[in-house]
Amino acid sequence: MRLADRTTRLAGSPTMKVTATVDRLRRSGIEVIDFGAGEPDFPTPDAIKAAARAALDSNFTRYTPVAGIAELKRAICDRYRADYGVEYQESEVIVTAGGKQALYNTALSLFGAGDEVITHAPYWPTLTEQIKLAEATPVLARTHPEDGFAIRARTILDAVTPRTRGIIINSPCNPTGALISESDLGAIADAAARQNIWVLVDLCYEKLIYDDVPHNLPRVLAEKCRDLTVLCGSASKAYAMTGWRCGWAIGPSAVIAASGAIQSHSTSNVTSITQKAALAALTGSQATVREMLDEYRRRRDQLHQWLSADPRLRCQKPAGAFYMFIDIGDVLTGLDPGGFRTSLDFADALLEESRVAVTPGEAFDAPGFIRISYATSIENLREGSTRLLEFVRAHATQAAAAR
Repeated sequence: MRLADRTTRLAGSPTMKVTATVDRLRRSGIEVIDFGAGEPDFPTPDAIKAAARAALDSNFTRYTPVAGIAELKRAICDRYRADYGVEYQESEVIVTAGGKQALYNTALSLFGAGDEVITHAPYWPTLTEQIKLAEATPVLARTHPEDGFAIRARTILDAVTPRTRGIIINSPCNPTGALISESDLGAIADAAARQNIWVLVDLCYEKLIYDDVPHNLPRVLAEKCRDLTVLCGSASKAYAMTGWRCGWAIGPSAVIAASGAIQSHSTSNVTSITQKAALAALTGSQATVREMLDEYRRRRDQLHQWLSADPRLRCQKPAGAFYMFIDIGDVLTGLDPGGFRTSLDFADALLEESRVAVTPGEAFDAPGFIRISYATSIENLREGSTRLLEFVRAHATQAAAAR
């Protein structure tokens, strides 16, 4: 069977692979502690669910405009005005099936063969795969653990060439939880404006920042390169709405119109009921967002304390999102030649022997690391971290005995 050439350039989603493996094991009756899932474990807030039920009861179940209902687009504009002090019009917003489609529509609208698009690594793998789908070339700017994986302007700008068409920033970052500072983004925006380079910002974790640090990325870009900026957001993480599939892109009307044309021939509108639910999420009380953030912070701090009991598991408290990105290099180098050599081997063995699922760093172009999602109960975090620590100790003991 001959498939299109583009399929040979794509890799499957490693994070989705972990989820599928956990699901398969659980369906066969095997209990697994899942640290791989990249989604909130909280239920969708009641007011949001009530809005969806009301949409059903009123038979709001037909097609909507491809770019989304007017009320929801206005609500997105109002939310960004209230949160960031930026002004956008309805014609500059499209509602999408999650943040992924917002980013994908934008990539197809802006990038093509011969273009280079810079993003930072470790990275969320969907970003680079979407660049490839747009026939462009991903260029990686490396961030470093000794710098807290901070996204630095100098590193990004050093990667710019005459072929650079776009820069994608993910802050807070999946998998590291790192942020870009306003000053670093400002330097990137200044260079983008001078060189006519697009800046895309993945803000899907924008509501999950733990400390009161300056992070008004939309305003920085609005002031410096508004006509070259696309903001991509999502209801998934902030409002525990992953399965509802609702995101959005905000940017110049020409880009949004192009995205709408692409979407009209692929998925058409986001589910009508989901749009009403997202409207309630954005316009209602934001108290549940703060409550979830507080609980994530508690989990982050507790997990960090537990894992720090073994110095071979080197990790920092993330500034945002809900992932602990752990350097297991000391674990790997301390094992005998017959042991596992990579973080992928480590993750496979941890799942097989201890029934704990983590995502190996290879998924994010960061071999030697594992990602733990703490979007799960404190009880699961306690049990899973205990199993992880015991697993490391047992293999270290075996390695020492074999020497």
